Amino acid sequence: MNGRARILTLCLALSLVAALTACSGGGDGDDPVTLRVLASPDLTVLEPLLDELKEATGVDLDMDYRATAEREIPQAPDYDLAWLSDDRYLRLSGGNDAGRPLRTPTMTSPVVVGLKPDVARRLRAGVPGGRLSWADIADAAATGTVRFGMADPRHTGSGLAALVGVATAAAGTGGVLRAQDVSCDRLRGFRSGQTLTAATAPDLLDAYVRRQDGADAVDALITYESDLLALNASGRLTGDLEIVRPEDGMVLSDFPLLLLDSGHRAAYDRVTEWIRRDSVQQEIMRRTLRRPVKPAVPRSAELRAPVGNALYFPGSLSVLKQLLADYGDPNRRVTHQVVFLLDFSGSMRGDRMAQLRAAFAGLSGGDSSATGKFTRFHRGERLTVVRFGRGVLEERTVTVRGPGDLKVLADTVARGGYGDATAVWSALDHGYRTAARTAADDPDRAVSLVLMTDGENNAGLTFEEFADRYEALPHRARAVHTYAVHFGEADAGELRRAAKKTGGRVVDADQSSLSEAFKEIRGCR
Repeated sequence: MNGRARILTLCLALSLVAALTACSGGGDGDDPVTLRVLASPDLTVLEPLLDELKEATGVDLDMDYRATAEREIPQAPDYDLAWLSDDRYLRLSGGNDAGRPLRTPTMTSPVVVGLKPDVARRLRAGVPGGRLSWADIADAAATGTVRFGMADPRHTGSGLAALVGVATAAAGTGGVLRAQDVSCDRLRGFRSGQTLTAATAPDLLDAYVRRQDGADAVDALITYESDLLALNASGRLTGDLEIVRPEDGMVLSDFPLLLLDSGHRAAYDRVTEWIRRDSVQQEIMRRTLRRPVKPAVPRSAELRAPVGNALYFPGSLSVLKQLLADYGDPNRRVTHQVVFLLDFSGSMRGDRMAQLRAAFAGLSGGDSSATGKFTRFHRGERLTVVRFGRGVLEERTVTVRGPGDLKVLADTVARGGYGDATAVWSALDHGYRTAARTAADDPDRAVSLVLMTDGENNAGLTFEEFADRYEALPHRARAVHTYAVHFGEADAGELRRAAKKTGGRVVDADQSSLSEAFKEIRGCR
């Protein structure tokens, strides 16, 4: 090969290298560049560092802080990067790994609970060892002992992480949430204690400061550990909040920086390399009170508390969507009514009635297990107890405001007076008439029916007659589900027919106990 040929070959090789480099996203080189960044408001605390980042890397980050950033990325073609508090919803909705943007964690913070000290002392006094859990917080919320603030989980990383953490604890499996774990809403009692919300975590802190005292004061905040540490250090509080890291686990957010436009890969690499330097991680920790992502970077004193059990996000978008749908709009109080249709035929005397009364005592707060705390009756819930035999023996409805209302229910269940027959389908028809009246008078109230019987239908309506009456009901009444508890000699096949007809299901108390059966269907509607 002559000299001219070698030169032509070299030129072609260099051209090919240049083309490959451009295709691999290295087009920024080391040149100064401005990148448009879609950012969570939680990142505003890093503003003072952005000039240093620009000076060190030549990359100017033009930050656009949006309250709903975590949900906007698929519709955000004008951004080069995204810097979020959390991207797990995005990862679940983004399909396979190949379609997801490159991500780099930049700092971490768990979602924890901040309690007023006097409230924390009262809660700890009732817990063996004094170590509080999400179940303890849910129990206190259900009784009105704790009124808390939490950012809207539909839009914020902190709110969503809190919701996943509480729901995971409520499931009690120790694993990732599954579809069956959210088939019934176990967070109604917890949600009843939320009296403050906001569109962003910073807005939540401001709202709490305004509501820390007075008749509408809030006792607790559920948000990032860093937010609570910063709030305590701000001088804006009349008294510091005690930070509780629930012993049943916490969700950890890692504030990822995402590459949306692969053409800026070189600039992205310069930025992430600078952010993860030990000295920069220490400065981020000092300014934000968030934990470094690099384990080798020493933690400041307030960040040395162990995170403990890490809870994980669901692996399915449908599970997460169901969780968000059940929680709903935190600004809107959702009301519920549960109608308990309880068999008081003669066969329920003795041990069976003792089990029924124990089940109601547990739901009224007597069950100190974690599942019991998540499934107890809660403030604002409307409860109807119908005792039936050949017909309705007694009916009592209360809206739970305090212990006195629960005592009314306990007294209703404790009273004697048994029927000489078991009119199962007449009782269920009565329940649906009650549901129809509620739907007409209070259309926003969700209603569910719980039917418990230990025998076969031997009086009143047949199943076919009940089914005909059910089909004639208004649509809203027919949308109410029946959850049947199979107990004793009850006809399981007939109960399954009723549940299938109404969209509910059957729980077999003979495989566990009445208490466990009632807990299993709590929150179903």
